[in-house]
Amino acid sequence: MSRIFFTADHHFGHAGIIDMCQRPFKTVGRMDSEMVKRWNATVAPGDEVWHLGDFAYKMPVDDARKIFDLLHGKKHLLVGNHDKPSVRGWGWESVHDIKEIAVDGRRVIMCHYPMAEWPAYYRDSVHLFGHVHGNRLVAGAVDVGVDNWDFRPVTLDEILAVRTPTPTIGRSLEGWERSYIEKAKEEAESRALGDVLQQRVDQAGGR
Repeated sequence: MSRIFFTADHHFGHAGIIDMCQRPFKTVGRMDSEMVKRWNATVAPGDEVWHLGDFAYKMPVDDARKIFDLLHGKKHLLVGNHDKPSVRGWGWESVHDIKEIAVDGRRVIMCHYPMAEWPAYYRDSVHLFGHVHGNRLVAGAVDVGVDNWDFRPVTLDEILAVRTPTPTIGRSLEGWERSYIEKAKEEAESRALGDVLQQRVDQAGGR
């Protein structure tokens, strides 16, 4: 049975990312080969992988494409700020800026960038993002970038194990929400009063 994985921010070919994110590799070549190894040790050819952007950076497109072709799985792309049009034209199963899917009945909303809120935010949907390399926490969301996950793709079960739920209790209503509720109450009261008056008329006419 095929599985679903999520990942982001490999930055294949980017020597500067080693120091910027304190990655445990001495050279960019070693980093690239190790990330390919860990990907293929995790993902089977028939599995599905959602890559949330920044596949490669400062790497010749042809070299980056060779790495792409080495990686197991049916791959989808959520476009990152370093994913040039040439990268988007590879053999991805699909390419999106933002995408929602269901995994085991759970709504999963994906984007390269972290969002403050997303569809079904207060109904326990999960937002997955990359871009920030572990430098931002968002309640209800998880950074699936490789810097947070031992440089390999991860499953939703792994993600949920570290996720902080979205707030559901004690949230103050916004102004437009209070206005909407008050208007709904007034309309409901008006309908109820109309029903009562109509019943009185009906009852009087039936005597």
